[in-house]
Amino acid sequence: MQYSEKVMDHFMNPRNVGEIEDASGVGTVGNAKCGDIMKVYLKIEDNIVKDAKFKTFGCGAAVATSSMATELIKGKTIQEAMEITNKAVMEALDGLPPIKVHCSCLAEEALHAALWDYAQKNGIVIEGLEEPVNDISEHEEIPEEE
Repeated sequence: MQYSEKVMDHFMNPRNVGEIEDASGVGTVGNAKCGDIMKVYLKIEDNIVKDAKFKTFGCGAAVATSSMATELIKGKTIQEAMEITNKAVMEALDGLPPIKVHCSCLAEEALHAALWDYAQKNGIVIEGLEEPVNDISEHEEIPEEE
C-alpha cells in the first residue's frame, strides 16, 4: 500500500493535535469496523473557524486525514467549512489508497459533528448540516471504482 508524501508528512508530523479548552463545538465520530475514533474541537468566533484541534485513535491515514481536515477548516466561514468533504481532504493529501478512503469520510463527519454541536449550543441552523452519526460504518457506501 502506497501513501503519498503528504499523507506520510501529516502522519509523522500531525498538525493541530490536542484539545481546545472551551471549544465552541466538539464532534466525536468512530468507525466500528476499523476501530478508528476521531474527536474534533472547533473555536468559532463571528462565523469564522478561528482554531481547530483533534485527537484521533486510529491508523496513520486516520491521523493524516484529521490533521489535514483541521488545517483546511481553519480560517473558513461556517458555510465554507461545510464544503470540506472527504474528497477535498483526500485531494489535499494527494490521494489515499482505496482501503483507507473511509478515514477521510471519518474526518468529514467529525468536522460536521463539531459544527452540529456548535449549532446546537447556539440555537442556530447551519444550511446543509445533518445530525451526525456516532458510527460511520452504519451507513458506509461501497467505494466507487475510479
